[in-house]
Amino acid sequence: MNRIDRLMGTMLLLQSRRVTRAEDIAAHFEISLRTVYRDVSALSEIGIPVVAEAGVGYSLMKGYLLPPIMFSENEAAALGMAGLALSKTSDPSLDASIQSAILKVKAALPERQRRRLERVEESVVFRWSSHAPKPDGAIARLVDLQAALAESRALRISYQAGGCGEVTTREVEPLGMIHYLDYWHLIAWCCLREDYRDFRIDRIQKLEVLNRKAIRCSDFDLQAYLAKEKEHTESLEARLLFSRYSAGRGRREWSLGLVEEEERQDGVLLTLRTGSYEWMTGWLLSFREDVRVVDPPELRELLAEAARKLAEHHASD
Repeated sequence: MNRIDRLMGTMLLLQSRRVTRAEDIAAHFEISLRTVYRDVSALSEIGIPVVAEAGVGYSLMKGYLLPPIMFSENEAAALGMAGLALSKTSDPSLDASIQSAILKVKAALPERQRRRLERVEESVVFRWSSHAPKPDGAIARLVDLQAALAESRALRISYQAGGCGEVTTREVEPLGMIHYLDYWHLIAWCCLREDYRDFRIDRIQKLEVLNRKAIRCSDFDLQAYLAKEKEHTESLEARLLFSRYSAGRGRREWSLGLVEEEERQDGVLLTLRTGSYEWMTGWLLSFREDVRVVDPPELRELLAEAARKLAEHHASD
């Protein structure tokens, strides 16, 4: 990226956030802090009102807006692709907004770029191949949760535990949303449990936005929380030799716990983290002879015993 493009990108970054740290700009463009300082100085010299707050970061002067900027063909196509992909994991509460945003992008494009984007959309299909159904008519709409997060509003929810578990009513302070293992999850402070909790959104039976602010959102770091939870719940490791045919599935289904992988002549060796060897055993049985436990011996024994019991179960009259 040349300097002019980087300066333009820095202006867009500053406009998209209330405050942006120099470290964030450096990480975004993969440049040094020294280069960031030079770029910000250059923006000020050409009349862009960049405000610097010591120990906080940079921002554009309140009320200053950049003039409309045209999308490149690749940027427009990328936005179109993103809209198609997001529509497959959202619920109907967001569908209209996604379509409206894409229409606005198209309206801002010259005819040639608009035709190119439409050809991309006609040529790309995202199939919903997940085991989980696409959210439809959900009680906890993503648009409502999104608004609660943006406005730091507390919620009252009726939540059903896994399967046909008990339904409990709780007041929670929403802190973030994450999509993993086919479902959307709400990360929130639970006032009933007095701790952070992970709520699968499709299990929320009732949702009410409360007239009070969430007080724990100001100093909450979602990325740090997820990293800590992963470290806490996935403290065990297993080295598993998958056939080349099945390695892709193993990598995809256990992506959150993948530590490393190694190509070998006899297959692909994946090192995976887990919180329970017993739980992992059931998953490994589904691979049949396409996986072999290299380490630890404990997991190998559990898998062998489970396979023996399964064989006895199906052999019995």
